[in-house]
Amino acid sequence: MRGRRRPSLLTALLVSGAPVGGLDTGAAGAAPVTVDRWIRQNTAGGASYLQVPAACAARPCPLVIVSHPRAQTAERMRDSPQVNVLLNALLDANFAVLLSGDGGPNSWGSASALYTSAAAHLAAIRTYPWNGRTYALGLSMGGLLALRSALPGAPYEVSGVALIDAWVSLTGAWASAPSRRSEIKAAYNVDTARVTQYDPLHLTAFVPPLPLFIVSSPDDKVVPAAINAQRLSSYAQPGVSDVVTLSGAHMGGNRFTPAVANRLVAFLQRLERLAGTRGS
Repeated sequence: MRGRRRPSLLTALLVSGAPVGGLDTGAAGAAPVTVDRWIRQNTAGGASYLQVPAACAARPCPLVIVSHPRAQTAERMRDSPQVNVLLNALLDANFAVLLSGDGGPNSWGSASALYTSAAAHLAAIRTYPWNGRTYALGLSMGGLLALRSALPGAPYEVSGVALIDAWVSLTGAWASAPSRRSEIKAAYNVDTARVTQYDPLHLTAFVPPLPLFIVSSPDDKVVPAAINAQRLSSYAQPGVSDVVTLSGAHMGGNRFTPAVANRLVAFLQRLERLAGTRGS
């Protein structure tokens, strides 16, 4: 399916003047990563962490990059019992997992966040038999980076996006509170007039439908589903996407249950099977 003529994501990122960090590719030639434990990567703005399942030391496996909520870090995700329900399900299904530092705790999917994630991705795929496919999982604020990484012009290719209570509308986040606006302005070096050109939800309208796994709640008062998940779901690729509506407040415990983890894994395994039949 051909998409409509679209703005260049990479052009939008670079002309913003936002700091672009994390492109140290010195990981080339590093020894193979140890399996079944978290390995620290010293990425710009905050460490990233990679874990490779034991089975993936001997056969090619995909990679899932996880982007964190606002004011959090890769370490917070690594140490969270709730998030580990999802992470352990992915690892048990033989997906390597990369917890991205995202260029800092309040990077809002900016150029710095994207290129820091790209550096971590490059280092990760050099340490184990990667099968050539990467998926993105965004939690809350991390949804902006996860969705952005799946759009044209991103520095690495993403084959599917999973989102939990996620911001995907940068303009919505900008308008939601002065504190968020201040953080976004610092991350992107933009004003109100230019926010839309960096908004991944806006840019998604110009590309073919995407394979999406979307979890949200109409009760969420922090990240309103009406301007995020519900709008994005109209761009979900039919037949492979999964849109899950739950109840309760933002990032509630019912987002991190074995049932949700199983649906997330099933979504990614579905994409893996499709890729296998296409020989990609």
